[in-house]
Amino acid sequence: MSDTIASLKRQISSAGDLQSVVRTMKALAASSIGQYEQSVHALADYWRTVELGLSVCLRQGERISVSQSSKNTGVIGAIVFGSDQGLVGQFNDIIADYAIKTLAALPGKPQVWAVGERVHDRLAEAGLAMAGRFAVPNSVKAITPLVAQIQIQSESQRAKSGCEQIYIFHNRPQTGSLYEPVSQRLLPLDEIWQKELTKVPWPTKILPEVLNNLPATLSSLIREYLFISLFRACAESLASENASRLAAMQRAEKNIDDLLENLHGGYHRLRQSSIDEELFDVVSGYEALEKSGRAGHAAAS
Repeated sequence: MSDTIASLKRQISSAGDLQSVVRTMKALAASSIGQYEQSVHALADYWRTVELGLSVCLRQGERISVSQSSKNTGVIGAIVFGSDQGLVGQFNDIIADYAIKTLAALPGKPQVWAVGERVHDRLAEAGLAMAGRFAVPNSVKAITPLVAQIQIQSESQRAKSGCEQIYIFHNRPQTGSLYEPVSQRLLPLDEIWQKELTKVPWPTKILPEVLNNLPATLSSLIREYLFISLFRACAESLASENASRLAAMQRAEKNIDDLLENLHGGYHRLRQSSIDEELFDVVSGYEALEKSGRAGHAAAS
């Protein structure tokens, strides 16, 4: 009995330690979600500025060339954001399956850049041609260097392969610690997209004009647009990753609470049973002594 009680005490102690770890990871995940979502919200103001700048350039008659290359090889570029951290459930499988299904429906040969080793391996196993792999950033500050690397490598690869289209695939956070896979066509910037930008209303009644080099200004704004799209996709992916981890930690916390409740219940039952046995032994011993005393007294009489 004492061994069983000691074993339960050890299990309760271990479950309590695990509960502390889970609560810490839960708090870190919640904090990370807030940071990445805040960066996305802050990016919205910057995008509004770039959008207005593009609108002005396009209103002045400048147009973005839809074809970025003199040759069309039918190659479709794809950038897929995954995760290299644990406790994220089906995070990588969901975005990988979505990217595989979407690319299979497009006319062309996919060429994929993966952000994360796990999603890279998952896509490679599906038979997709992998153009490169990037490490998953571990903070908001690390997103910008990653986006710069993606832009440099993708531009270099596009120049070699004649890739005309590039898509982004990532998980986007939803309410209630949920997320969904989404995609965006990053390039080319087609006529419909350009026409929509020309309809963006200017916040004042006086329309500005671009002085000096209009094509250079437009080119700079396009680079900023591409940067914003990649940064937002990465930040939303990281927020989704932490949302998935938070949900896993919430489930783990509930399971640990249930386990501790059962362990405490078993411990108290065994402890009460042990006390009852000790009391029974004391009472039995007392009764035996009392009977022995009466018998001795009778014999003496």
